[in-house]
Amino acid sequence: MSDQQISRREFVQSTAVAAAALAAGAGFHTIARAEDLPDIKRTRSYNPDMEYRRLGKTNAWVSAVCMGGHWKRVDTAIKGSQKVEYSQPTGDEKIRFAQNRHDIVSCCIDHGINLIDACTGGEVMAYAAALKGRRDKMFLNYSWYEKEMRFAEWRSTPKLLQSLDEGLKEAGLEYVDLWRITCHEKGSSHTEAETEGFIKALESARKAGKCRFTGISTHDRPWIKKMVEKYGEALQVIVTPYTADSKVLPTDSVFEAVKKCDVGVLGIKPFASNSLFKGSSRLDDPNAAEDDKRARLAIRYILCNPAITAPIPGLINQHQVENVVAAVKESRQLARSEKAELDAAGKEMWARLPEDYQWLKDWRHV
Repeated sequence: MSDQQISRREFVQSTAVAAAALAAGAGFHTIARAEDLPDIKRTRSYNPDMEYRRLGKTNAWVSAVCMGGHWKRVDTAIKGSQKVEYSQPTGDEKIRFAQNRHDIVSCCIDHGINLIDACTGGEVMAYAAALKGRRDKMFLNYSWYEKEMRFAEWRSTPKLLQSLDEGLKEAGLEYVDLWRITCHEKGSSHTEAETEGFIKALESARKAGKCRFTGISTHDRPWIKKMVEKYGEALQVIVTPYTADSKVLPTDSVFEAVKKCDVGVLGIKPFASNSLFKGSSRLDDPNAAEDDKRARLAIRYILCNPAITAPIPGLINQHQVENVVAAVKESRQLARSEKAELDAAGKEMWARLPEDYQWLKDWRHV
């Protein structure tokens, strides 16, 4: 369904049908079964060469690797030297940047990648523009974090709903697929009243047809466990870190709650903010071939965890898209030599983490 083909009323009706399917319940599974194939073939931008995984109780089938909203190092892919991470560039670079985002989204669609996770105002605007006229090709995750739970002014139910309405209007969107509110990195610092407030906002937005699915983003593992167990109906998807060297705890893992409550998980920071790599992400970098291999090893490793629906790396050029797609097609289990190679790269990754990403070390064991 394109933006032009679907009305808000039709959207609400289709969401009600989906809710009925949710009530029936399919039980936790991310990996496709034979009986799932008809549904998978109907998913957005289906490509028989891509693997698709079930996004928890949403029952949506998303590609095994999806597109993260960030565009770190995009300056290496477009002319000019301005470095932008979470907002769009200005001036002459804005046109080249917009073309880059359009082309990367097109490449993803061609290869069967069917979800984009936008988590800032700049990202929402960039991807809404890139998807204009082909909104039905991608699941679009939405968070305008500058007007959400990290800022005191926006922590009430009315203000969050106001933020969503303003963002949809500014981006020219009637609805989004997943509204995943960005909470504090330490989510447990939110008060009970604040928590109840954003849960109510999510439920209200979904009922009104402004989003199909709901969830949160946070870096607080114990809080995630508590939240999905208490608010499982509202929290259908969690967006949270999972790196190339994260390990599942043998007991009391957050993934126990995820599986029990049938929650989809999208893993941010698979490459630890590029700390996994030796090079600059330029195509002519002398470390490019080795970094490509590290990226594929990381994707394959992360997908071995059945509780992770998909890692969502940022992608800045067509080569990176094709590289992660290649990873999905390679053998899932790493050979002993590959495991040793990834372990060594993981040690380098942790040692290379910049000061503002030291917190990611807490995600060594999940």
